[in-house]
Amino acid sequence: MIDAHVALMMLGIFIILVFLGFPVAFTLMALGIGFGYYAYFDAGRMWRAFNRLAEDSETLTSVITWFEGAFNNRIFDLFINQTYTVMSNEVLTAVPLFLFMGYIVERANIVNRLFSTLNIAARNIPGSLGVAALITCALFATATGIVGAVVTLMGMLALPAMLKARYDKSFASGIICAGGTLGILIPPSIMLIVYAAASGVSIVRLYAGALLPGLTLVGLYLLYVMGRAMLQPKAAPRPTTEEIPEVPLPKVLWMLATSFFPLAFLILAVLGSILFGLATPTEAASIGALGGMLLAAAYRALTFDRLRESVYLTVRTSAMVCWLFVGSYTFSSVFSYLGGEHVIAEFVGGLDLTPLQFLLLAQLIIFLLGWPLEWSEIIIIFVPIFLPLLPLFDIDPLFFGILVALNLQTSFLTPPMAMSAYYLKGVAPSGILLTDIFKGIMPFLFMVIVSMVLMYAFPQIVFHLPDLFYGAR
Repeated sequence: MIDAHVALMMLGIFIILVFLGFPVAFTLMALGIGFGYYAYFDAGRMWRAFNRLAEDSETLTSVITWFEGAFNNRIFDLFINQTYTVMSNEVLTAVPLFLFMGYIVERANIVNRLFSTLNIAARNIPGSLGVAALITCALFATATGIVGAVVTLMGMLALPAMLKARYDKSFASGIICAGGTLGILIPPSIMLIVYAAASGVSIVRLYAGALLPGLTLVGLYLLYVMGRAMLQPKAAPRPTTEEIPEVPLPKVLWMLATSFFPLAFLILAVLGSILFGLATPTEAASIGALGGMLLAAAYRALTFDRLRESVYLTVRTSAMVCWLFVGSYTFSSVFSYLGGEHVIAEFVGGLDLTPLQFLLLAQLIIFLLGWPLEWSEIIIIFVPIFLPLLPLFDIDPLFFGILVALNLQTSFLTPPMAMSAYYLKGVAPSGILLTDIFKGIMPFLFMVIVSMVLMYAFPQIVFHLPDLFYGAR
């Protein structure tokens, strides 16, 4: 068995262990160190220590010498260096800060007021409750970037309101599930920061490139909601005056000024400072974290318990991301050293694919991986396998990254493993079945596919803003 075969066996064992339910980060580290011990084995280094065993008469000294020889392998040097590289990565420093901002905003009791305000402001628009719920989801998802939190909170807040207003239960469920996933794509997205760290693409260009595709997807969602409300009024009845009373315009503007605009301003300030070069992503994330605390304080929701819980959740999630990176870097380094990447590149090159065919194949694989795996695991572990292949097909990694971000929307929306559906089912009223949620999700899943087709057909949707702000590629 040659080294390349060992590398492929290593990849196969990893996939099997993941499907068996082993923790991904520790599986990566264990396989990386285990196979790395074989890959970097140097008998000379080991036996230089073992040769001293005959000279040692004391048992304790002999044991220490034996361990010194057994661990005298470069894989341990690699593992330590990779750990230090991840922990000192300036791009990843923004992750815990953005997470902290999201957790603080989530606990600031903003969403209830925001949804009520948008509900009143949009009362004359077809499907007003659905539009208000979708915009609230989009804004809240963008601020937090945590799909489960957004879907769960909006499921407790907006779903009962829509059901009370006689909305079709599948339609209402689909709006919340689809809106809750938008934070993966729309900047400041944590997923894009992780992709930037894994691919070496500028996070600033990624944010600029994701803006128009994200807004396009939101626009398609809104068009569907309003269009269905007009074509099928029974699915989204217009609210009566008793349900949503007429409110004078000055009062509506004041409600928007105290609920919608503060959160929108926080997001725009963070995103604008990054896009216009006023701050690095880490500096902007710091401003966002401070702004989230000030916003929570302004709404009188900044208590010690909420602050402590936000810090705890931030540390837990950040640790998960960091150890995934450590494991992935160690695994991929050993995989490449054994020649695994070369084998995959030769195999894909031998298929004689066109760039479009390669993109479709890659997106299909990522789509299937989205069923059993989280987006973080896909970005950190599997996307780097595709990155070395992009130059073969003259594909810009920026374009590929935005496509992946769009594709990962589907992983939360595709039955039978649609995680957003399970998040919603956990808090939905007893009359909402999982099949009802799956039925409501399908039109929004079609909208995601439409937006991907638009990106394939019109790549300038991705490249226009990066080229406009920072020059052509």
